[in-house]
Amino acid sequence: MASVFCENCSKMLKEFAANFRNVCKEFKLKVYKELSHCTCVRITPERTTQLPTLLHLCDNGPHIFRQERLQALNTLAASENIDLQMTAAVYYLRLSHQYDFMEPIMPLLLSIHFDVQKSILLAVVNLLIKNNVCKELVIEMGMLVPLLELFQSGDATAQCHSCACIAMLASAESNTDALLVDGIIPLLALAKSYDPKVQQDAAWALLYLTQSDWPTRILCQAGAIPVLVLLLQSSDPEVQFYSCTALCNIAAKQEHHPKMLSIGSHYLLKSLLTLMSSSVQKNSAQACRCLQTLSMNVLIQEQLMELEWVLPLKGLLKDSAPVWTEPAITLLSDLSAHPPNKDILISEGVLDGIGQLLRHHRSSCVIVAHSCKIITNLCSSCTGQQAVLEGLCLSGPLRAFLLPTLGDETLLHVTSCLQHMMTLDPLKCKLSATLTSEHVSRLVKLSGQSGNSQLSYNCAAIISKLDMSAEMRHLLRPHYLNVIEYLLAFLQRRDVQFQQLVIITVFNLQKDEGFVSQLADSELEVQLWKVQAQTEETRRLLQRIQPLSPSCVLNH
Repeated sequence: MASVFCENCSKMLKEFAANFRNVCKEFKLKVYKELSHCTCVRITPERTTQLPTLLHLCDNGPHIFRQERLQALNTLAASENIDLQMTAAVYYLRLSHQYDFMEPIMPLLLSIHFDVQKSILLAVVNLLIKNNVCKELVIEMGMLVPLLELFQSGDATAQCHSCACIAMLASAESNTDALLVDGIIPLLALAKSYDPKVQQDAAWALLYLTQSDWPTRILCQAGAIPVLVLLLQSSDPEVQFYSCTALCNIAAKQEHHPKMLSIGSHYLLKSLLTLMSSSVQKNSAQACRCLQTLSMNVLIQEQLMELEWVLPLKGLLKDSAPVWTEPAITLLSDLSAHPPNKDILISEGVLDGIGQLLRHHRSSCVIVAHSCKIITNLCSSCTGQQAVLEGLCLSGPLRAFLLPTLGDETLLHVTSCLQHMMTLDPLKCKLSATLTSEHVSRLVKLSGQSGNSQLSYNCAAIISKLDMSAEMRHLLRPHYLNVIEYLLAFLQRRDVQFQQLVIITVFNLQKDEGFVSQLADSELEVQLWKVQAQTEETRRLLQRIQPLSPSCVLNH
């Protein structure tokens, strides 16, 4: 809509409005300054009721109000009136997203009113998250003690926020000494409390602190590991879970393993094995995860061998829920790769359990992948091969191989397992006889896909080792054209491993006249003759030069 005023009048009216706003601002500032210096405004309930109004008066004011706002906040924070203190706490919570002045915090943290403490505690969290304050200054102001007291309040929100503050303060390396004296050591003392609720809260706080590197170092320096190990023996399942998870976080850094191993008589490992047999499923699963993290250390694996560790693990494999079985199978997979463990696992019947597991949990990629790794690790010995033949360890990977839901990563483990078994004569004969037309079709299809080279190689390697019985020839004949196609692609690669696989496959499949007829005059045959001619020419040229001695070849 067009203005009813001319251009000059409109300009004058805008100037008048701007000047009027400036006059109002100056007047507000003058009134606020006068009131803030007046003795009428003191820290008594009767005389401070005007201050909340003054805070809101300054709320949208210019930056020059900041000092006056801080003075008003300090006055309200020091008041003995709960409403005024709450006003200061809530207002400071708003400002904590922008400003960094800290004077009102301590009196509000020390308030006798819990709601005031909770509000200002959240403001401290904001300040620390946004790095609006110097963490060293927070420590120097003595905030750790009230923070720890709030942690003991029993209120879940206050505990969470106070613990978050302690964890963020612990991230500053220069705070180490103060944190040890005023934060971590008192927290470890609380963890030893006979009060189950206090012990549970302390265990949760210790777990929270182990989620970052530097606080974890401070905890270990303060002697947290023995305390956490003792908490594994608690009668409270939550305390057991928190302490086990904290130890798992600590074990993730190998620098802490010496301290974990220094607890005598294998106490840590014994406690974890005991917890692994717990009726509380999340605790037994977490104990498996902790042992699996620790098992990366060879010394810990050697200590485990001295203990009864196989039976608890076998028991967990029988659980019907994959979420609880997966940690156990992951640990067992890592332990089966350690040579001294292999005979123990075979003699304890682990392979039979793996076969049963694959039968019931084929939809879990974790279970399928680690089961195949265990079979691969254990089937090389004669006793291992016998156990595979007697159990379900042949049919299990074959069933899993046909699942359309498996991703390439899991299929890699399945095909690696099948390929390894095809290199072992007793298993090769049984495996070849067990394959169906669906297996052969999938092997050929995956051999020809170009998305994952290793998966293609694994599948083609299985085909190259098949026993060419009459039944197998019948299964392969519909696919010979596709086989020749992927073999030609392999031959054109620069990777010698793929080229050699082509020759091995052709040598095996030419036992069938059907393949020989398909190969005749094909592009693959032409390329094979070229490779042979190039190889002979290379050999002839090499004979012209002085051959290198074996030592020279090895040195290079």
